[in-house]
Amino acid sequence: MKVKVPVHKNEEYQATVVDLTYEGNGVVKVDDFPVFVPNALPGEKVTVRITKVTSHFAWGRVMAWQTKSPDRVDVKDKKYIQTGIAPLGHLKYDAQLKFKQHQIEELLAKAHREDIKVLPTMGMEKPYHYRNKAQVPVKLIRGQLETGFYKRGSHNLVPIEDFYIQDPAIDQAIVVVRDLLRRFHVTPYDEQTGKGVIRTVMVRRGYYSHEVMVVLVTNTKRLPMEKQIVAGIVDGVPEVKSIVQNINDKKTNRLLGDKNKTLWGKDEIHDQLLGIDFAISPLSFYQVNPQQTERLYQTAIDNAGLDGSQTVIDAYCGIGTISLAAAKHAKQVYGVEIVPAAIEDAKHNAKRNGIKNAKFVVGKAEDQFAKWQAAGLKPDVVIVDPPRKGLAESLIEATGKMAPEKVIYVSCNPATLVRDIQRFAEQGYQVTKPIQPVDQFPQTTHVESVTVLERD
Repeated sequence: MKVKVPVHKNEEYQATVVDLTYEGNGVVKVDDFPVFVPNALPGEKVTVRITKVTSHFAWGRVMAWQTKSPDRVDVKDKKYIQTGIAPLGHLKYDAQLKFKQHQIEELLAKAHREDIKVLPTMGMEKPYHYRNKAQVPVKLIRGQLETGFYKRGSHNLVPIEDFYIQDPAIDQAIVVVRDLLRRFHVTPYDEQTGKGVIRTVMVRRGYYSHEVMVVLVTNTKRLPMEKQIVAGIVDGVPEVKSIVQNINDKKTNRLLGDKNKTLWGKDEIHDQLLGIDFAISPLSFYQVNPQQTERLYQTAIDNAGLDGSQTVIDAYCGIGTISLAAAKHAKQVYGVEIVPAAIEDAKHNAKRNGIKNAKFVVGKAEDQFAKWQAAGLKPDVVIVDPPRKGLAESLIEATGKMAPEKVIYVSCNPATLVRDIQRFAEQGYQVTKPIQPVDQFPQTTHVESVTVLERD
């Protein structure tokens, strides 16, 4: 049966924006039928042209504003919203923080858990120029090599020099590299033909150390004009400590290949987080907003209430960021992570910092939890920081059987957090404090949070 849809492509409608989705798109309703409209904010009266229609919703774009929201900011460069670099760039920062708090509150209300309160989102003083890592695609556009960012939902590159949310020193380094690649006629990789040399430029910069690493991701084993390019980077990027070629010669969406070749300087750079020194290699996972990461992890550790006598398990420990910070205040910490290179990094970082009471193992968190539980390990606190898909049910069950006093849940996805809170309730764990959202990614729709669960 064909559903009757009240809107048609290319038609225009007058409407009032009633909501903002998790992706940061405005929502207008035509006869109760939802139309998603980028760059539209709640309360605004707009003229919308329909651009795409499906059986359950449509997409539109604003042709004119009759009224604008008092929370609207004029974005100085439309590219930031087009490319999804800053999908909330048009929303005042205090309204962004409220939007993130509201996201979690709405999901709790849907799950009939209004009893759980949500604190105001912890924001940043300067909510831009915060990213300490950039991965920028390189493309040939009208015969010229360009660096920039893809338009949302496409593979069309929009040339950009100032990325707004990145450390400005990183933006400058990318321009230096781009100009060198142009000068020495290095060809960009072409997805269609699989030919060409340079795919991506990655730059990392330590927030405290100011050490810079430049990674040139190539489709070829050899980088043409290597010596000249390296000399140009050393000359043009004063803080550079490491220049690496990463070889990714497969037809893949993966940004980095597995093979690194250090062309100049060191194999890794260093930075500090919560007073611990971390070594960062091209493939290391390292939080991209160090200032807010410190606040997020400090909130998690403070809520764990460690006094030096506890045993802590850190699931999804990555390179050991939370584990090593917790180890300073705990008797023993165990970390598990599925990525072998991350566990190597975690062990390396523990050693560098003289931390002896942290033990790291490679494995799926849910499998390792079952092993620890079978071996009779009795943690006092379990800290989880899972990916967007949240926790496996078996991990929650194994945690229930190990019966720690507290579970500290660091979440990057409110939807799976709320689902997992319900599953923990079945294991006898309740949320005992208001949830604390933390704004790790200002100008975007992402929200992190810390939740404290304790046994009944």
